[in-house]
Amino acid sequence: MSDIRIQPQKLSGIVHIPPSKSMAHRVVIAASLSEGQSIIRNIQLSDDIIATITGMRTLGARIDQVPDPKIDGGVSLMIHGANPTGAQQETGIVREIDANESGSTLRFLVPISSLFPGETHFIGRGKLGSRPMTIYEEIYRDQGLSYRAGIGDLLDLQLAGSLKPGTYTVAGNVSSQFITGLLFTLPLLEEDSQIKLTTELESVGYIYLTLDVLQHFGIQVHFHRAEGLFEIPGGQSYQATDYTVEGDYSQAAFFLVAGALGNDVMIEGLDKDSAQGDKAIMDFLQAFGAEIVEQGDAIQALAPAGGLTGGVTLDGSQCPDIIPVTALASCLATGETVIEHLERLRIKESDRLAATAEELSKLGASIEVVDDSLVINGVASLNGQAEVWSHKDHRMAMMLAVASTVCSEAILIQDSECVAKSYPEFWQDFQKLGGMIDEWRMGE
Repeated sequence: MSDIRIQPQKLSGIVHIPPSKSMAHRVVIAASLSEGQSIIRNIQLSDDIIATITGMRTLGARIDQVPDPKIDGGVSLMIHGANPTGAQQETGIVREIDANESGSTLRFLVPISSLFPGETHFIGRGKLGSRPMTIYEEIYRDQGLSYRAGIGDLLDLQLAGSLKPGTYTVAGNVSSQFITGLLFTLPLLEEDSQIKLTTELESVGYIYLTLDVLQHFGIQVHFHRAEGLFEIPGGQSYQATDYTVEGDYSQAAFFLVAGALGNDVMIEGLDKDSAQGDKAIMDFLQAFGAEIVEQGDAIQALAPAGGLTGGVTLDGSQCPDIIPVTALASCLATGETVIEHLERLRIKESDRLAATAEELSKLGASIEVVDDSLVINGVASLNGQAEVWSHKDHRMAMMLAVASTVCSEAILIQDSECVAKSYPEFWQDFQKLGGMIDEWRMGE
C-alpha cells in the first residue's frame, strides 16, 4: 500500500481525460464476440479493463496491444473475436477468469461465459465476492444450471451450463450491470428473448451505452422504457468493426469539481454529445451556480464570484460514481444540500455512502448520512491537517485529492494506489496540474 501527503495547492493547466472505462468494457466484449477482426482505439489499461481483456482472452478472443501515443499508458487493441456461435463444442473444458475487483467484468462475463462449452470458475479480490449476485443465481437455478458460490468477500464462483432463450424477469434497481450482461448474451441464443424489469431502472445511462455499442457491432435490441421491456431477437451475430472510445465523464468529474471550487483546469478529450450518465456532473455544478464553458474541444467549470450556492436536492440514483465528488462540492456550497437515492453506494468498492461522510467530516465538513441520502450543510472552508482513508476505493482517493486543493493544511491519504483500478495515471496528471505531493510513504 502507499500513503501520500498533499499540500494545499491550486491546480492550473490542461488535462486530457482518459477514455471511458464503461465504454471500454463494452467495446472489448463486443469485439471479442464478433466474427473477424476489430480495431479498438483509445484504451487505457486500468486494472478493471485488464480484467475484462484477460477474461475475453480466456474465452478464446485473440487480443493484441499496440501503443497509442495520444494517451499516457494508452493502447489500441486488435481483437479477433472468439465468435461463440461458430465455436467448436468441446467437452471437459474448465476455465478460470480472474475478475480482480471489477464488478463490471464479473457481471458482464457471467452470462457471456455460458455461451461457451465447459465450466467457468470466477475468482477475484477485495470485496468483489460480497457484491450482490442474487439476480444471476436465481436465473441459473431457475434454468437448472450449475451455480456454486463461495462464502464471504473473496470471490469463488463456479458455473456450468448454457442460458436458454425466454423471458427474464430482473429488478432494475440493484445494478444495471446484470441487464448489460444479459443484453450481450441473449442475442446469440437461437430464439428470441425478453427482459422484463420489475422496478424502475436506475443508472439508465449505462444501459444506453450498452445499446449504442451493441448497435455499432450489428446487434439489434428493442427497448421500451415506459414498459420496462427489452425485446431481443435471437440468432444474431456480432460484426467486427473499428471503434474509438471517448473520454470518461466519471473521471472528468473530479477536475470539473476542482474548477468549480476555484482551480483553473481545462479538460480535453470529452464528447459533448456523449450519452454517459455521469455527464450529469455538469448539471449538478450548474445547480450550485458554477459556469460550464467551452473553448474549442475543451470544457472548464468556473467558480461563481460569490462561491457555490447549495440549498438544492439532487437525485443520485442514475450516476452513483460521481456522488463522492459531488458531495465535496456540496460541502463548500452555502446552505443545505441533500443528495438522495444513494442506496446502491453501499455496495460499491466500499460502502461509499458512509465513507464519503466519514472522510469529509475529518476535513471539517458538515455532512451526515440520513437513511439513503447525504445531508450536507456548506462550510466556508475545509481544515486539512488530517489523515484520511481511501477505503481502497479509487473514487474516494481521487475525491480526497481534489479536496486537498481547498484545505487550509496538508492532508495524508492512505491507500492511494487504488486509483489504478480506473485511472492509473491520475497522480501523474494531478502533479502536472500543480498538485503538491510532498511525501510518498510505502507500507507493507
